[in-house]
Amino acid sequence: MSESILPGTSGLVMNEPLLWEKGDQGRIGFSMPERDVPRTDPPQGARDEAPDLPELSEVDVVRHYTRLSQWNFGVDSGTYPLGSCTMKYNPKINEDMAALPGFSACHPMLPGTMNQGALKLMHRMQEMLGEITGLRSVSLQPAAGAHGEYSGMRIIHAYIQKHSGTRKKMLIPDTAHGTNPASAAMCGYQAVPVQSNEQGILTAEKVRELMDEDTAGIMVTNPNTLGLFEENLGDIAEIIHAKGGLVYCDGANMNALMGIVDFANLGVDVLHLNLHKTFSAPHGGGGPGSGPICVHPDLDPYLPVPRVEKHANGYRLSQDYPDSIGRLHSFYGNFGVMVKSYAYILTLGPLLKRVSQMAVLNANYLRQRIKGAINLPYDRLCMHECVFTDRYQEQYKVNTANIAKRLLDYGFHPPTIYFPLVVNGAMMLEPTENEAQQDLDMLVEAYTRIAREAEEDPDLLRNAPHITKVTKLDETAAARNLQLTG
Repeated sequence: MSESILPGTSGLVMNEPLLWEKGDQGRIGFSMPERDVPRTDPPQGARDEAPDLPELSEVDVVRHYTRLSQWNFGVDSGTYPLGSCTMKYNPKINEDMAALPGFSACHPMLPGTMNQGALKLMHRMQEMLGEITGLRSVSLQPAAGAHGEYSGMRIIHAYIQKHSGTRKKMLIPDTAHGTNPASAAMCGYQAVPVQSNEQGILTAEKVRELMDEDTAGIMVTNPNTLGLFEENLGDIAEIIHAKGGLVYCDGANMNALMGIVDFANLGVDVLHLNLHKTFSAPHGGGGPGSGPICVHPDLDPYLPVPRVEKHANGYRLSQDYPDSIGRLHSFYGNFGVMVKSYAYILTLGPLLKRVSQMAVLNANYLRQRIKGAINLPYDRLCMHECVFTDRYQEQYKVNTANIAKRLLDYGFHPPTIYFPLVVNGAMMLEPTENEAQQDLDMLVEAYTRIAREAEEDPDLLRNAPHITKVTKLDETAAARNLQLTG
């Protein structure tokens, strides 16, 4: 493979000053319409001077934001293999659907009779997510993945409190997502760590040792953060249920399992989903997200309110659920995200299963192609992501951070690094289903070259990146000399 087809380049990268440095007195980029109301005196307490804002022409503004956008790297720029994050391509048709005036101009405080289309979409969305997961009772209210976790924990807490009194502990595997113990702690539970075995998964025997009548249940990430399917989850669920506990499944990695796994048959009681991961709403940049929860029918009375109900004369939001954990978000969640994911599901239908199959295929392709150059601690079939380490490069004093920064020079966004914590020097790659074989081959070639560079010229990696807008930073000096103002 020739150097020229790799995406990294040392081409033109524009500098850009602050707008206050760029502006000049008298520049105008907008023509105000003539005033059609009489001039009035300013209200008491109004400032005497205009705010210190830069004066700019239209071309100043356009060039400023265009240049800044060229400094960013996103899923529309190239391969973005962040493990455990599912940074998948977002079809632009979904954005068009969310921008339809009937949705984008729909105010949540309108009466239900004037919001029937939005309520119908949410009700149908709940039905579709229930069918996809096997857990038919659904709330779309949680606004993000961790919010879904918290909602699920609240539901488990309410159910346990009513049926068996107070319990104090929650089992958390060492391969769970990092927010899981925090969500349990927010509901008053002590997180009890569960160690995975040498194959990177949970065993029923280990769970049996730890599960008792003072434990409310277990929070399992499946597939886990090693990208491995928890194949013993059915047996584990039986152990938890026999002691009166409940099984929570973190569904942030659902991109590997759509149309393949029925979570109800697996013994799961509560599952959260990430519409901004699995169902193709844009992810990153601070949100917004959406983290619906799907629960076993026994937990239906505890779902958040208001709830979307279908009646003979239409749809409505109802508060009439006395056992509900209550409202967890203003109005009913992030509606625009729901519209995008609804369009994605309708577009693919049964092909959602194909999405998961391709995501798993791509991850295993990378696993097989890269493992000769970069250490693979769990050399077994993975799901949608796989985890490598810097073990082979340690002898040259090259670490995971060096490898990640060198990837920037080759034109790739680095994977998630130093997570999961159970793997030293972890590099977690998740290619998603969207990457073609040619893209994956380029990523493999970059890793292969970097492994060779670590052996032949380790300083090249230790001082990377070299051709990015901002090159290697002095992180120690930055930590010691904080600058918290612009």
